[in-house]
Amino acid sequence: MRTAPSIISNDLVVHGNLVATGDIQVDGTVEGDIRSQSLTIGEKASINGEIVAEDIVIRGRVIGTIRGRRVQLASTCHVEGDILHEALAVETGAFFEGNCRHSDDPIGQASAKQAARPGPASLASAPRPTIPRAADAGSPVVVGDGGVVVKRPAAQ
Repeated sequence: MRTAPSIISNDLVVHGNLVATGDIQVDGTVEGDIRSQSLTIGEKASINGEIVAEDIVIRGRVIGTIRGRRVQLASTCHVEGDILHEALAVETGAFFEGNCRHSDDPIGQASAKQAARPGPASLASAPRPTIPRAADAGSPVVVGDGGVVVKRPAAQ
């Protein structure tokens, strides 16, 4: 069963990380990282941080690394940062400045910041980001370490 997305409206500014097991729609401003199943960034939205999701549609402004299985850059988007993807679609008129690279497992790979560092830390040994499961019990919203974790109740 598909539920309605969590929405960050156009008058909301978030300073911190967002983690959701479902879908997020951002129409406001987020200064932090976002991890979710699906993410839609509206035309007036602004994100400054890393994005990790299965499906990503960007219509607004993003400054930061993007990692997703399916990434779509709409004609109205402005993206500055690297994209690690399984499938990438770019509409005519989209602004993109950065590098894009195909990966069979873009979500499991290290961020570009970690990959750019010289040394023994390789993509294979980097820790995988965890997306909490809906089966976790407790409050629907948990705030800790500067981040916000949104938990959806299990389907009834």
